[in-house]
Amino acid sequence: MPRLGAHMSIAGGLPRAVERGRATGCDALQIFTKSASQWRARPLPAEEIATFRARAEEFDIHPIAAHASYLINLAAPDPTLRDRSIAALTDELDRADALGLLGVVLHPGSYTTGTEADGLRLVTEAIDAIFSTRVAGTKLLLEHTAGQGTNLGHRFEHLATIIDGASARDRLGVCLDTCHLLAAGYDIALEQGYADTFDAFESLIGLDRLHLLHLNDSKFACGSRRDRHDHIGRGWVGLKTFARLLGDPRLAGLPMVLETPKDNRQNPAATTPDPADLRNLQALRDLMG
Repeated sequence: MPRLGAHMSIAGGLPRAVERGRATGCDALQIFTKSASQWRARPLPAEEIATFRARAEEFDIHPIAAHASYLINLAAPDPTLRDRSIAALTDELDRADALGLLGVVLHPGSYTTGTEADGLRLVTEAIDAIFSTRVAGTKLLLEHTAGQGTNLGHRFEHLATIIDGASARDRLGVCLDTCHLLAAGYDIALEQGYADTFDAFESLIGLDRLHLLHLNDSKFACGSRRDRHDHIGRGWVGLKTFARLLGDPRLAGLPMVLETPKDNRQNPAATTPDPADLRNLQALRDLMG
């Protein structure tokens, strides 16, 4: 069976995220290891790392993935921003290694004033630079995107180009997001569209590269190119699609985590489950029977 979970806040410290996951009934988890909207990151104390890993083992929550900062743009034509992005992603991978995480989820980037081809090349070169001295540890999971603006990654061909061009391809995996797939034009809400989507993914990338799924409904219809997540069953993806995903034997055992809207802002001291997470996880578990 898929291992279901949600993205949890690290307010109050990283171990709090695991405690929130347990209170919510998560089997798997996604977190930020630092503020997603800042370049700087506080060092992770050894005691906090040890407590995080012990809590995850005690509560049997695995695997755990990190989502990289939204500021990182490996496709940036501006050398200063690109160098800063490479340094930030290196730090994100170091933090994930220390915490024993499955992988770091990364949006490939935006080519802004450049070209799509140049952007894909810059991403590939940055990945090789980062992994040139990393022989083991956490994988980098390229996330398929919704296709807003000049963002890369909204076509499977983009991800395939990066992976096939990278010397460090054995360190790369993929994260698919149900909202992003639909928004980008992959009509997974239809039975034939679902089949065609995963056939294309298998042909261009390979299901062995798929390490994580984000389960989100979409506020907008197929091909909107708009990244707006909705609660499970309340958007254009629909319950039938989530039932297909959860029952697909090719995806058995994969971690699948929610990035759906929350009801409450997290109190740093609290581990109380967010009601929206409870509703969305229950909706998914109901579909599994």
